[in-house]
Amino acid sequence: MEVSDGLPIPRRYWAMLTIALGLIMAVLDGAIANVALPTIASDVQASPANAIWVVNAYQLVITISLLPCASLGEHYGYRRVYMVGLAIFTVGSLACALSSSLVTLTAARVVQGFGAAGVMSVNGALVRYIYPRRQLGRGIGINALLVGVSSAVGPTVAAAILSVASWPWLFAVNVPFGLLALAIATRSLPVNPRTGQRFDVLSATLNALTFGLLIIGIDGLGHGESRTLEVAELVVALLAGIWLLRRQLALPSPLLPVDLLRIPVFRLSILTSVCSFGAQMLAYVALPFYFQGTLGRSEVATGLLMTPWPLTTAVIAPFAGWLSDRYPSGVLGGIGLLIMAAGLALLAGLPAHPSDLDIVWRMAVCGFGFGLFQSPNNRTMLSSAPRERSGGASGMLATARLLGQTTGAAMVSLLFGFYHMQAVTIAIAAGAGVAGVAALVSVLRVRHQT
Repeated sequence: MEVSDGLPIPRRYWAMLTIALGLIMAVLDGAIANVALPTIASDVQASPANAIWVVNAYQLVITISLLPCASLGEHYGYRRVYMVGLAIFTVGSLACALSSSLVTLTAARVVQGFGAAGVMSVNGALVRYIYPRRQLGRGIGINALLVGVSSAVGPTVAAAILSVASWPWLFAVNVPFGLLALAIATRSLPVNPRTGQRFDVLSATLNALTFGLLIIGIDGLGHGESRTLEVAELVVALLAGIWLLRRQLALPSPLLPVDLLRIPVFRLSILTSVCSFGAQMLAYVALPFYFQGTLGRSEVATGLLMTPWPLTTAVIAPFAGWLSDRYPSGVLGGIGLLIMAAGLALLAGLPAHPSDLDIVWRMAVCGFGFGLFQSPNNRTMLSSAPRERSGGASGMLATARLLGQTTGAAMVSLLFGFYHMQAVTIAIAAGAGVAGVAALVSVLRVRHQT
């Protein structure tokens, strides 16, 4: 039987190394393909619109697979799901590198997405078994650091690889790192108690319909596609969601963790997470249009101007994780989200001809606030759930992030449809408002925390 409260050192460090390798690869591959899309489209003779599926297929598969993979982790072991996910991701990466057409590349990206979902869905649950409870915030802070740095350097890594090699190498580099992570995982990852229950295939299917059609429908509305089709997709998503919810209420260990949503602090933390990532994406999607369309900055300059946010988040996240082991996350998250809201308000009020410094320090303020919020919020989501339901909590953590990001991006598209370039300021101001609401929700958690 494993150590009940965390792994001993140095095994703890080896376990975190394999978690880091898997998480970095999964997050990087969600970002680096964007940079190479024009090159990929030209090489496989595909239109830009069709080539976007190289990105969309990966993200969509991850979204619909997170909760099923988390459920598999509770039934059959987080270690097993993580390692199988890592193996599938590595095989999918090799298939991407060997692809010669859009169809085969998209299929390989689907395989990659299933593997990435296995990695992302249970990494938080594994951290809960890797670190002792008194240091859980530290482990989650490291996770947030890895995600922040990977997001920030993704385009830079892609550009560096493309400067010396062709686009297949964007995926081929994952293979040796994936094999290394698997080798370390076999000797270091902890084993958790299992429920021994059978996997609920019907619930997994309903989950895929609910989240898949919801995201496709929201994205379609944002891009001005057929209203009839998009409304139909959203209606089917709603009906599937109702069926899924009714089915989960009768299960002792549901795939959609409705049992955890009955816990007030967990429910408030999920709502805070969705709002915060929605606010972040309102700015992330709108700002590049402002930098390039209004200020006339180049693509390279735009990338550099966007970097202070994720970079500051990555720097502050481990410190925030350390604080969350000592102070209530409701207070820390509320302060962080108020700082983020202030930063977004300052961005919305930029002068007509701002200097780079004017932009950089405001972006850093947003990143500081977001980093101060993220680690404590994630710690609360994981620690408020019973230990045997760590998989459900970890899956919901990742699902809340993706749902918030998707909704925020779709809102920007809708605003552009109504207000054109004025939508940038409106979107950023809306982000400030949403972050303010999230701060209020975060503070409401204080009375539920011990």
